[in-house]
Amino acid sequence: MLQATALRLNGPGLARGLLWQPPIIVANEQYRFITAEQLREVAVRPAAIVLEPVGRNTAPALTVAALVARTGGEDPVLAVMPADHMIRDEVVFRQVMSEAIRLADRQHIVTFGVEPDGPETGYGYIEIGELAGEGEFAHRITRFVEKPDRQTAQSYVESKRYLWNSGIFVLRASVWLTQIGIHRPDILAACQAAIAQGARDADFMRLHSPSFLACPSDSIDYAVMEHVAGGEDALVLPLSAGWSDVGSWKALHAVGLQDAEGNVVTGDVIGIGNRDSLIRAEGRLVAAIGLSDLIVVETPDAVLVAHRDRIQDVKQVVAELKKLGRSESEAHRKIYRPWGYYDSIDAGDRFQVKRIVVRPGAKLSLQMHHHRAEHWIVVRGTARVTRGEEQCLLSENQSTYIPIGTQHRLENPGKVDLEMIEVQSGSYLGEDDIVRFEDSYGRT
Repeated sequence: MLQATALRLNGPGLARGLLWQPPIIVANEQYRFITAEQLREVAVRPAAIVLEPVGRNTAPALTVAALVARTGGEDPVLAVMPADHMIRDEVVFRQVMSEAIRLADRQHIVTFGVEPDGPETGYGYIEIGELAGEGEFAHRITRFVEKPDRQTAQSYVESKRYLWNSGIFVLRASVWLTQIGIHRPDILAACQAAIAQGARDADFMRLHSPSFLACPSDSIDYAVMEHVAGGEDALVLPLSAGWSDVGSWKALHAVGLQDAEGNVVTGDVIGIGNRDSLIRAEGRLVAAIGLSDLIVVETPDAVLVAHRDRIQDVKQVVAELKKLGRSESEAHRKIYRPWGYYDSIDAGDRFQVKRIVVRPGAKLSLQMHHHRAEHWIVVRGTARVTRGEEQCLLSENQSTYIPIGTQHRLENPGKVDLEMIEVQSGSYLGEDDIVRFEDSYGRT
């Protein structure tokens, strides 16, 4: 979905003369490597990946993006798109986006309102006013309405005066910075300090942590849009492009390709007598029999089984994991790094087994460990190994041993991925037992 969002404006439907530019990505710092890897897979080189030390909602995220976009004195039109949206008809989306860009070029703040197909209680709503006279479809915004109960949502749908709030905005960077400065100067000041005192970290832009931690948390709607609603500058364009905010497994079931019994099935699944369920297998075989209205998700980390109406309670599971000190609340089994990734296959009291994949031309830091030794077995590609004062090349089915306290480095000098199995053994196997002496990616 991140990849689809990054590519969403690159294709037919956008008006002639409009140029799609590399995106600015705002993400939490713990997702920096998986974000970069997902973009690399689809050949998108972002203008910047801005790393938040902590989430502060959408208003600060847009503010730092607008500040980055204005670097060098430029003032581009920004298409602000969350990465958890699905849009089936992207040609129509780009056609509506073209109109939004035209209006934003005239200093308007434009949002998309999705024409509702039912009394959805999981979305906010926009009450539309008169046509703006700026185009055939643009309406003035009367007000924004929070997620309603079902009866209220039904009345909204029947009135024909309400659209779902898509959370997609189009506006000039300077327009946003002016409005956030008027209505939430505290957010603007904190973001300016976070940018000014931030630092480049390889391909990433790290916000200054103390400054951003002091930034208030607020949404684009609350911080600005509710203040400008009713004025001439805020417009909404109706959108009918198969939009869905896929913020939960239940929503993914609703937009997925359903079989005759209403099931959405992905992966290695054998199903017998199931209905209205989502069953997803990412690694192992899942056999499901006689399920009804359930969500079943198998991943390398864990298996989730929940009733569709209780899926939001997964937050309580996360809270319990944290309470118990379980590692599943902090990290996935598969961890991305700037050089590739590793997958923790097995672990015990004094051992851990990992599958390590190093991209062509990449290398790990020169490092050593105080508490563990490592055995490396190459299963694909070629490895250049530094071990103390020695350096050697290992090919498929060859191995080496790294004693405790020995400086070492792993590199991939080849043109294909290097895949290897690492067996760690020792009294402590935590990822913080790394002393780096040299690193190509600016890590300490």
